[in-house]
Amino acid sequence: MLSAEKIREMKVFSKQVQMEVVKMIAGLGVGHLGGSLSITDLLSVLYCNQMRYEPKNPRWEGRDWLVLSKGHAGPALYATLALKGFFPVSELATLNRPHTNLPSHVDRTKTPGVDMTCGSLGQGASAAAGIALALRLDHKDNRVFAVFGDGEIDEGQVWEMALFAAQRKLSNLIAFVDYNKLQLDGTTDEVCALGDIAAKFREFGWYAQEADGHDVAAIDAAIENARAQSDKPSMIVLHTVKGNGWSKSAGQVGSHSRGLTAEELEEALAEMQSAIDSY
Repeated sequence: MLSAEKIREMKVFSKQVQMEVVKMIAGLGVGHLGGSLSITDLLSVLYCNQMRYEPKNPRWEGRDWLVLSKGHAGPALYATLALKGFFPVSELATLNRPHTNLPSHVDRTKTPGVDMTCGSLGQGASAAAGIALALRLDHKDNRVFAVFGDGEIDEGQVWEMALFAAQRKLSNLIAFVDYNKLQLDGTTDEVCALGDIAAKFREFGWYAQEADGHDVAAIDAAIENARAQSDKPSMIVLHTVKGNGWSKSAGQVGSHSRGLTAEELEEALAEMQSAIDSY
């Protein structure tokens, strides 16, 4: 059972990540806002309570791996890594600028703490399963956490991976779908209806759960359930709101990629700080 202090820590950290995200994107002029804001609660749970890592030794062999398959949500991961000490927070201002170590889509060769280069949707799925299998073959107990967008799972490669991971009983693989129900140019129902995602993964042989993706205690509990599995990979479908954290972007298709004016940035930061103050 999580303590009230730990829950508050994770909620505050999520908002701090969101504040860095909007500052980065406002400074650049445009960026993947919506899908970055919708995963900050998940990243907070992972980096505040669930994952093993060493900020000063990002390639530590004992670490758990994170594969951000929805690689365009890099700003959320960059902010998380900076706030956890992988690199200076000041570097966040270089997002997607010439010679940056923080490109638009995550790149393991550039950013300390990024375990896998992702961006071509679906390919992170295969990478995550491959890493999980390699760790298993090496008799290591590291876990692999993988994050997919809901529009991303339109990709057939995701379902090929689902078959493979179940066949290999990769219980060290815990995946998440950021089910905010919006993708680049419409709702997921309009573009390609996904139906019951958890049920689909169960049929593919996975242990599947659903949780409120903005309830840190619920996310943490679902991960604990997944950890208890010994012969199945796990999928946790997180019901989220695209652009969560700022009322002007929440639930808006247009928040997928947009900028913020100076006035909007001030408004967003005030809203997020108000949330922190209320915890």
